[in-house]
Amino acid sequence: MPSAVSAGLLLHRLREGTREVLLVHPGGPFWARRDEGAWSIPKGELEEGEEPLVAAYREFTEEIGVAPPDGDPLPLGEVRLRSRKRVIGWALEGDFDPALLVSNAFEMEWPPKSGRMATFPEVDRCGWFDLCAARRKLLPRQVPLLDALDAALSA
Repeated sequence: MPSAVSAGLLLHRLREGTREVLLVHPGGPFWARRDEGAWSIPKGELEEGEEPLVAAYREFTEEIGVAPPDGDPLPLGEVRLRSRKRVIGWALEGDFDPALLVSNAFEMEWPPKSGRMATFPEVDRCGWFDLCAARRKLLPRQVPLLDALDAALSA
C-alpha cells in the first residue's frame, strides 16, 4: 500500500530582525497535553488527482481560516513522518494574527468505546516562533523543512 502524501505551507515573517514561522497545534484529546515536538506546519492529505501545491493552499485555508497570502511559494522539499506519510512543503512570506484562527473540525468517538461522538477543531491554536523555538515545537520529522527555509533565506 502506498504511503499517504500531505502538502503544507510554512508562513514566515521577519519581525524586529528575527525570522519567525507560523506553526499549528493539532486539536483533539490525544494532543491536548503535548507541546514540544507536537506542532506542525499547516498541512493535509492530497485529494484524488490533486496537485500538491493546490492541496497545500487548500489545507492552509481550512486549518487557519483565511487564504494564504499572495506571493511566490518557495519549495522546501519533502519529509517522511514516523507514520510513513510524506509531507511536501512550501514557504510563503506573510503575516497572520493567531487570535483570528478559525479551524475546520473533525468528529470522533470520545471518550473511547463510549459510543458518543464529539467534535474537535483540527487545529486548536497557532503561534509565531523564531527558528530556534520552532525546532523544539515542531514534530521532529518536519524540522528539515525549517532547515530548508533557513538555508534558502541565508543564500
